Amino acid sequence: QVQLVESGGGLVQPGGSLKLSCAASGSIFSIVALAWYRQAPGKERELVAAITSGGNTNYADSVKGRFTISRDNAKKTVYLQMNSLKPEDTAVYYCHRGGGYWGQGTQVTVSS
Repeated sequence: QVQLVESGGGLVQPGGSLKLSCAASGSIFSIVALAWYRQAPGKERELVAAITSGGNTNYADSVKGRFTISRDNAKKTVYLQMNSLKPEDTAVYYCHRGGGYWGQGTQVTVSS
């Protein structure tokens, strides 16, 4: 059974940084695509960043140059390094694994 557990969310001031982690169970981690999504209050869930099994990445325009997605297949973990955070980055961030698996989400709040 696949489980995804996010961590690393919290409250940060504008301009600050956070690093999210998503630890996965399951035996085929290294060959699946992974992604981070977010959902702000009253808005639809949106793709933030994705990484393929080969390490290719893509980002939402709103986070390009500020966020970095990476993966450690040995640790079965995907990361999202978030720099220069803005209040509009406030949302619940979800980890997604290919095959339709979601984590429970971690809250990120950017506020002074």
